[in-house]
Amino acid sequence: MLPKIIGFFLNILSVFSSEKAAKIALKLFSVPRKGQITPEQSLFLKSGSTEVLFYKNNSIMTYRWAGHKSTVLLVHGWESNAGRWMDIILGLQKKGFNIIALDAPAHGKSGSKIFNVALYATYIKVVSQHFNPHIIIAHSMGGMASVFSIWQHHIKNIKKLVLLGAPCHYTDVVARYIKMMGYNKRIATELDKTITKCLGFPPEAFSTSKNLKNNRTQGLVIHDKNDDSIPFPDALLIKKSLKNSTLIVTRGLGHSLQDESVSLQIQEFINH
Repeated sequence: MLPKIIGFFLNILSVFSSEKAAKIALKLFSVPRKGQITPEQSLFLKSGSTEVLFYKNNSIMTYRWAGHKSTVLLVHGWESNAGRWMDIILGLQKKGFNIIALDAPAHGKSGSKIFNVALYATYIKVVSQHFNPHIIIAHSMGGMASVFSIWQHHIKNIKKLVLLGAPCHYTDVVARYIKMMGYNKRIATELDKTITKCLGFPPEAFSTSKNLKNNRTQGLVIHDKNDDSIPFPDALLIKKSLKNSTLIVTRGLGHSLQDESVSLQIQEFINH
């Protein structure tokens, strides 16, 4: 009930100032409240070497597990952190890959008080320029941010791309947020303008399928049939746009897709 209660009060505020209500709505949408590093994740992350990069005044925490094979960049999603990749990292280590993971804006040990897909895409650009990855494995909003980063910043060296439970259209993500909160049309209309102003791009610019349209990278799309966060049809649209890709459909793994079978499928894909 809490989202609806908050939405109710912001709807009242919007009668007097839709702009102010939309700014508060975007802030609520941009500040993670879950996904802190757990003690187990913290212990594991210490097994890698750390390096802090910077974008303006924001720190970007990166972790590295050195290997002799291609460099793999791991990009987590909303309300998560680099520790979510523990099982996949252990598998890739055995194969000898050079592994890089980062914490998103306002997540883990990275800087920024807010998260948005444009800022995350810039973090990915900074990390990619520093480590020169040839493979990206990304989950959820990390997938959308990775694709936008490749497209917007013209990252040319990515040979393989793995997208796990990635959303197709940012406009749909925003629409689901508006529905969850019960915002009225005043806020919905003003929120579109506020996002454009704050992110530097209109919401429709963050379209995974559109931004993959001319991409010839070899891709692997994995999505659970009953994903309750990102609808399964998003995977079909992404698969259709990324011509040189394979779609793997899981059942019962949910949005996290954290399962040994997924790890093995990823290893097989990037090892050939």
